Amino acid sequence: MRVVLDANVVIAAFASRGLCESVFELCLSGHELFLGTGLLDEITRNLRRKIKLLVAVMEDIRTLLQEHAIMMEPAPVPGHVCRDPDDAKILGLAVASGADCVVTGDADPLVLEEYRGIPILSPRSFSEMIRSRDRR
Repeated sequence: MRVVLDANVVIAAFASRGLCESVFELCLSGHELFLGTGLLDEITRNLRRKIKLLVAVMEDIRTLLQEHAIMMEPAPVPGHVCRDPDDAKILGLAVASGADCVVTGDADPLVLEEYRGIPILSPRSFSEMIRSRDRR
């Protein structure tokens, strides 16, 4: 499955053990993860600013992401689609990559439910979808 993880999911994966960490590990091990430079910059900036990670740890995480994700430039997204320009980045990345879904904890893109036929899922919904597929 081709997956775009929003910055908040990746940051939460490194901030504490839990659902986002499981989703992140699942995407690394069994799916294609897509990132763009802008999204990667947002992740590393917030790991430093919000989580207060050491620069060396933050750089290791950036390297890990670059090595395990497919880097792409987002497709343009009209400004009226979402309020936050950071959300436009993930939607554009989903379109450019032909993603099967976007996973985010952000309410703004979640209310869209889908963009151009690409489902926008919470980490919980994504995890449940994968578990139900694995049971088949």
